[in-house]
Amino acid sequence: MEPILAANRRHIGDFEVVEFVDEDQIARLRRQLDVDVPLELHWTWEYGSEVEELRALYERGKKGQWNAEEDLDWSLPMRRDEWIVEPVGGSLLGTVLGALGADEQTCRDAAWDELAHLFSQLLHGEQAAMQLCGQLVNCVPTMDQKWYAGSQVIDEVRHVEVFSKFLQRKMGTIYPIDPTLKVLLDRLLEAPTWETKVLGMQTLFEGMAVGIMDLVKRASRHPLINDMITRVHQDEARHAAFGVLSMRRLVREASPETMIELEDFAYGILETLNANQQLDMLHVLGPKYGLDPENVVQMMHGNEQWAYLNSEPYMHTVVPNLKRLGLITGRTEHLWREKGMLFGERLAASELPGV
Repeated sequence: MEPILAANRRHIGDFEVVEFVDEDQIARLRRQLDVDVPLELHWTWEYGSEVEELRALYERGKKGQWNAEEDLDWSLPMRRDEWIVEPVGGSLLGTVLGALGADEQTCRDAAWDELAHLFSQLLHGEQAAMQLCGQLVNCVPTMDQKWYAGSQVIDEVRHVEVFSKFLQRKMGTIYPIDPTLKVLLDRLLEAPTWETKVLGMQTLFEGMAVGIMDLVKRASRHPLINDMITRVHQDEARHAAFGVLSMRRLVREASPETMIELEDFAYGILETLNANQQLDMLHVLGPKYGLDPENVVQMMHGNEQWAYLNSEPYMHTVVPNLKRLGLITGRTEHLWREKGMLFGERLAASELPGV
């Protein structure tokens, strides 16, 4: 399996990372605003419900609507000189700087900047999800899927709204999209089939978003962040469920060859995201705080709990869903473990179709 972004890979110690160091390459990626999408439009004349679970998910989505402008308390103050996340563990930069003896204000500043960078990437991801769900309305085969994909478009619009307002009003900046994320999101947007779009966005990226936001909420000390994440999370959980329900029907009928293609696609996307090891963020913020990105990655990998900490966002939602779908098998489980994306006891042989 040819790795994504092979030309941008190198080793730090024994670990292969994806790293962007050419500023011209990064600028070109960000200037590439148009994505060539080979999209087919699919009519259907069945207006009744064909998939009861999806229709029920659509009904839950209607009841779960909320107003980003009115339902959050935007008057709550947020100050840079206060800890808005836990001092230890709430921020990679803040934790590293603390361990190196930096003063508390420097650690707080770094935690603030890192959170702004993280929410900026979530914002860019939500814009991609908004556009991809618009594609799905056209190309998914059943009316239940079209209804739900259409309802998700407004969810994603609301997420773009809430994250952009939060960053502009409370954090004062929106960071540009990370190059690794841009490459992967473009791949999903230009994917030729609705199946790979659903697997990539709904199952992989939405599942990762749920895991990351749960980690942020656990570390957060600010009520606005907690309320915002709780509301976005309830939407994202439905989106991930849509992906699982749609993929479950697909994999039941898929050939062995198709299952291998889907399994490799899922692993390739997430392995690339994981291989970046936050180097995109470290190249942006590390120099501001006198931190060398490679040294930070080496420090992280030297932690005896690295595999556990690294796997948390994956083990939260993505890995369990892929396991249930049969998209982590005996053929690939060891790869997930080697990259620190799967942690704990080995998956039961009865649950691994490739064994």
